[in-house]
Amino acid sequence: MHHASDILLSLFIIFVAAQLGAELAQRLKLPGVVGEIAAGCIVGPSVLGWVVPNEPLEVLAEIGVVLLLFSVGLETRLDDLKRVGRSAFLVGVLGVIIPFVMGSAWAHLSGFPWNKSLFIAAAFVATSAGITARVLQELGALQRVESRVILGAAVIDDILAMLLLGVVVALQAGDSVNIGSLAVVLVEAVGFLLVIGWVGTRVMRRKSHWLEGPVNPLSPLTIVLALCLGLAFLSTKFGLAAIIGAFLAGMIASETTQRESLEHQTQPLLALLTPFFFVITGSKIDLAQLANADALIMLIVVTLIAIVSKLAGGFLGALSLGRRGATIVGVGMVPRGEVGVVIASLGLTAGVFTDKTYAVIVAMSLLTAMVTPPVLAALLRQKDGPVP
Repeated sequence: MHHASDILLSLFIIFVAAQLGAELAQRLKLPGVVGEIAAGCIVGPSVLGWVVPNEPLEVLAEIGVVLLLFSVGLETRLDDLKRVGRSAFLVGVLGVIIPFVMGSAWAHLSGFPWNKSLFIAAAFVATSAGITARVLQELGALQRVESRVILGAAVIDDILAMLLLGVVVALQAGDSVNIGSLAVVLVEAVGFLLVIGWVGTRVMRRKSHWLEGPVNPLSPLTIVLALCLGLAFLSTKFGLAAIIGAFLAGMIASETTQRESLEHQTQPLLALLTPFFFVITGSKIDLAQLANADALIMLIVVTLIAIVSKLAGGFLGALSLGRRGATIVGVGMVPRGEVGVVIASLGLTAGVFTDKTYAVIVAMSLLTAMVTPPVLAALLRQKDGPVP
């Protein structure tokens, strides 16, 4: 039972910590998201213990990242994604295969049986679009071709990660992998993306005047927010992350004549809600589990594998953009964030991970989330030519 006063106090602490962390990070020339994640580590159970993640806070964090990806979708048009479709596909596929192979090889060499090694490897696979999207948005770089490749690849990445997770969960239970069921899931997920993305954008181009029908002057905003929540829910029903549906809703809304007004109106919502996601993400790491040499060595090795494998997949998949563009894409695909945390939680619940392995995987997910933003920001700030 969560008392209202306790929840309100937690919200206050999280929000203030996020603002202080973001301000400090920006004064140090780092993206604000780095400070927000670090603030979560400090106010969370590992250090001060002022905030303990619980269901109400998790729900608020989920709403925050859903709105973030909706706002990213608002700045992304379907035609822009179609232009980078081949590169995005290659980045998404290679960005899953290489980390999965490297992760499972490391886990097996470390003494885990193959079925558990494959589960551990699944935590290396899925990119956290929310973290990279926040950095791109902060820097005003969402219109760059590299950004469109990253966002397109993140959608493909999510589908493949979902299928892989289905396989490794079945292997833990001793079940045979049903290829037919996986094929059905894949067709449903791809069908959902194509129907919503393709049909939705075309309907909105022709019928955006519907948004102005109601008397309420905020009706365009309220209608597209309802679309955002609805598609986020539907996305989960097709086995995809809620943020994918939110991104699609934003992309559909970007086709309206009120696009600029919607972007402006969503800013206060983002300022209020998105910090909760990053602070809660930071609060989930248990530093006590890492307080010995063996765990720290494991963490360093796992984090290096996570960074190198995603960087390699993104770089090789985006070589058509040139070496610098491919490097930006590779770095943008590195964060694991909440996706790695979710898989680690499933592994702990299923008895696949020990507390130490769980802490290492969660720490790796958060370290990749913290390391990426300053590197990505530095690459994007280099002025060696016009922004595509």
